[in-house]
Amino acid sequence: MTNLLADPQLLTSAAADTQQINAALGQARAAAAGPTTSVVAAAADEISAAAAQVFGAYGAEYQGLLAQASAFHEQFAAALVSAASAYTGAEAAAARLLGGGAVSAGADAVGLFIGGSGLPVPPPSYLSAVLPWVNFNGANSVMLSNAQALFTPEGLYPLTGVKSLPLNTSVAEGVQILESSITQQLATAPVAVLGYSQSAIISSLVMQAALNGTYVPPTANPLTFTLIGDPMAPNGGLFERFVGLQLPSVGLNFYGATPSNTPYPTNIYTLQYDGYADFPKYPGNFLADLNAFAGILEVHGTYPSIDPAALPPGDTLVQLPTSPGYTGATKYWMITQPNLPLLDPIRAIPGIGNPIADLLQPDLTAIVNYGYGNPYYGYSTGYANVPTPFSVFPPLSDTMLLGPALASGTQQGITAFVNDITHLSTPSLASMSVGAGGGASLGAFSLPTALPTLPTITPTSVIEAIQTANTNIFGTLSSDLSSAYSVLLPTADIANALVVSLPSYDVNLFLNGIEMALGGDPTGGLAYAFGAPIAADIAIGTLAGGFELEVLVNAVTAIV
Repeated sequence: MTNLLADPQLLTSAAADTQQINAALGQARAAAAGPTTSVVAAAADEISAAAAQVFGAYGAEYQGLLAQASAFHEQFAAALVSAASAYTGAEAAAARLLGGGAVSAGADAVGLFIGGSGLPVPPPSYLSAVLPWVNFNGANSVMLSNAQALFTPEGLYPLTGVKSLPLNTSVAEGVQILESSITQQLATAPVAVLGYSQSAIISSLVMQAALNGTYVPPTANPLTFTLIGDPMAPNGGLFERFVGLQLPSVGLNFYGATPSNTPYPTNIYTLQYDGYADFPKYPGNFLADLNAFAGILEVHGTYPSIDPAALPPGDTLVQLPTSPGYTGATKYWMITQPNLPLLDPIRAIPGIGNPIADLLQPDLTAIVNYGYGNPYYGYSTGYANVPTPFSVFPPLSDTMLLGPALASGTQQGITAFVNDITHLSTPSLASMSVGAGGGASLGAFSLPTALPTLPTITPTSVIEAIQTANTNIFGTLSSDLSSAYSVLLPTADIANALVVSLPSYDVNLFLNGIEMALGGDPTGGLAYAFGAPIAADIAIGTLAGGFELEVLVNAVTAIV
């Protein structure tokens, strides 16, 4: 019996490498086209002219061979991507047959479930965890008993590793895979796509391609989408807040908004304060930006652990409003939660942490929410279907609400703090006792009554101990140096983004403001021209600093 082992992620990575080789061949072909096909005769005599014609014919033939090689590379890369998808489908089918927790989709529908960044092949546990989002209230008109995992690269350099694919490349390959899978499955059955985080971006771009005609899915059966933690959410998604920003050094483009006029029934679910999907509209508010980054760490990864039909106590599901006359097939949902992610580290302090957090939270919540506009809401209250980039200053009506919110918040915080302190239990001191063997004990710790027996030391044992220590020390040192080195490249790329790409974005924002001023709004235009670059720098600087810190922490953790 012959066995074949295949790693879908390696196949897709090989496809990307093949495409890069093809691009290099294309550049070489273009550079050589003129010199090899338009050979100038060395002189005016017949022999020189004939020689030039012969060499030109060879050059043209060479160009034809290169074109065939380029076409082969394209077909080979496409075959690798298709193979990756096929192997993933086979793995999912095998898991279903073996009872691995991923039972087959309903006879009338096929679920294509995609993972988030760092999860290229979703396991059966993930499929079961996110299934309630698709079936919630029958929102997609297709009830699934379960679904199949769809492989996509899901790289997010440097957060998923210094050798992982950048987001742009990963998303581009994911779009091809999803389009191919939808075409294959939709021809015979309804298809329900579940996209989470990066795969919500992939799903959004597939919908966008279907709208502009660059991708035409079959129409024999219904196609539906469920997006959770969508960075392209029209009013709140990070990629729409800073639409147009490009950071080539880290391979990251801010794509804009998920299409709102798609004909496919779509539900977009967002957890409040998820910094990827619910980013402040007014990012000049540093505390709101900092809370959003804390939400990326603390909230964004929790979607698979939540059942929208059985929310935790204190959480509330809200259907967000859409603009008057909106006829699209997309519904937008926000799940509110009572606590700020920014205060989670304080709550983790034993004993006094929760009282302190409850003291600070009411006023801090008003300030953070002010970054979204209204200090009483932790999300933008504008129309959910309208693409909404960031702005500079909240409207005066929202600003007037901030004072009363802070006044009432102070009283609420004091009341909560006193209540917490009143009910705070004092841990009892561990009692001293005498153990059964005569040794004294302090709580669960017992003092030994006799010293342990020391091992026998011989010259051989000393040499072996030195050899073991030598191997361990230098092996660990090599690993630590590698981990430390792996921090240098991401750090340089993040610095490049801040020093080169962000100032370029700032210039465009300034010019947009000047254009507004010249167009008849001098006050608003000038305020935007000078305020928008500052607000953008505060937000992107906060996120970049946070991600750099995460890279450093990962490196230190690996070393320790």
